[in-house]
Amino acid sequence: MKGSRIAAASLALACLLASASTALAAEQGLPGATMSLVWALPFAGLLLSIATGPLLYPHLWEQHYGKITAGWAALVVVPMALSFGFDISVEAVLHTLLLEYMSFIILLFALFTISGGILVAGNIQGTPLINAGLLVIGALLASVVGTTGASMIMIRPVIRANDNRPFNAHVIVFFIFLVSNIGGSLTPLGDPPLFVGFLRGVDFFWTTVHLWREALLVGGIVLAAFLAVDWHFHRRESGQPKVKDPTPHSKVRIRGLANIALLAGVIAAILMSASWKPGVAFSVYGVHVELQNLVRDAIILALAFVSLAVTRKEYRAANGFSWGPILEVAKLFAGIFVCIVPVIAILRAGLDGAFAPLVGLVTGPGGKPDNLAYFWLTGVLSSFLDNAPTYLVFFELAGGDPQALMTTFATTLVAISAGAVFMGANTYIGNAPNFMVYAIARESGVRMPGFFGYMLWSSAMLIPTFLIAGFVFFA
Repeated sequence: MKGSRIAAASLALACLLASASTALAAEQGLPGATMSLVWALPFAGLLLSIATGPLLYPHLWEQHYGKITAGWAALVVVPMALSFGFDISVEAVLHTLLLEYMSFIILLFALFTISGGILVAGNIQGTPLINAGLLVIGALLASVVGTTGASMIMIRPVIRANDNRPFNAHVIVFFIFLVSNIGGSLTPLGDPPLFVGFLRGVDFFWTTVHLWREALLVGGIVLAAFLAVDWHFHRRESGQPKVKDPTPHSKVRIRGLANIALLAGVIAAILMSASWKPGVAFSVYGVHVELQNLVRDAIILALAFVSLAVTRKEYRAANGFSWGPILEVAKLFAGIFVCIVPVIAILRAGLDGAFAPLVGLVTGPGGKPDNLAYFWLTGVLSSFLDNAPTYLVFFELAGGDPQALMTTFATTLVAISAGAVFMGANTYIGNAPNFMVYAIARESGVRMPGFFGYMLWSSAMLIPTFLIAGFVFFA
């Protein structure tokens, strides 16, 4: 039960922050150039609450996270209505709810529900090569069902494969690196920031075409490092007394195969919405909801309910499936959507706004973008603030025009995307699945490193890798 609550908070931590895609409506009517940084305090406060609540005051957070979130959102909505008018405020809230919030929460609900019905049963021996194979499978799966979905599907088979090894915590650490983060870099389904980009107009396969080299290099180096570390511990274990395997070997079987077809249906629905433009829209208080997006969301939602109907309950039970995480995400999402609106308004003002110093950090000689700075600043902030809102902040700093960012400034968008996705692995709070995997592993008896112990691992294994990637692709 405790693990479910921790998973709820941790899943919320990244996917709710993917709410960052909110911004478009309000900032169009807000005078971002004249707004001070005070307007960003509720956003920062909510992020800080989400990052620290599950770790520092879990019981209080569990009981009152909805009230805390509503309080931060009220600190934006009420002053915004008083300062800029009721109409602008209502339009802003409706825009975020109807265009970004609903689409994102429906997709997340569907991926969460469908992937939760896929069970990898059975057990094999966790040798270095077998473990490497499991990590590769999980990393590839992450770009199809999302890093959270892939982590849910693969973490228990990986734990079972290594539960008779005295040294197994490093396997879970590298699982977080590769499956819960790096592997989700190839499609908008993979990681929340990339879906934020898709909602903002980035083509579905743009990330696949433009990030595969970065993903291959970073993933390849980290996988090679894992093999070296796992071989080292495997050799040390050979001279120690054998531990009785609590989960004896058995044939590996994949249950709930119907859900794989349903996942394909989700992908097809998203591709349909990107290519089918009937030109039909419905207006709600000035907010235009396009028909193709309504159809996409309806199809995705229907596929999730089909999964619930056709998947046997014992498969979900074996995966530790519960509705707690998605309920928490839904509540926290709404708060983030509201709180980031004034932040984006200020960012859109560029050098005329309160975030001018940040704009200067990512601007090179002659006004050209400094792609290496984009990579590292996006990455460092993604390590602690979660990667989805960080992605949106730098997406806006780079101009916010998806057509320009996919063409003229493609390297800049690659730098932002790579920094947000890859460096979410630097801490337990950098991406939603990180802490979820940590909680599940600890409950299963794995001696996981603490917050700073994990950062020692990431500093030793990931930072040198990112230095290489930054030099190769963005210097």
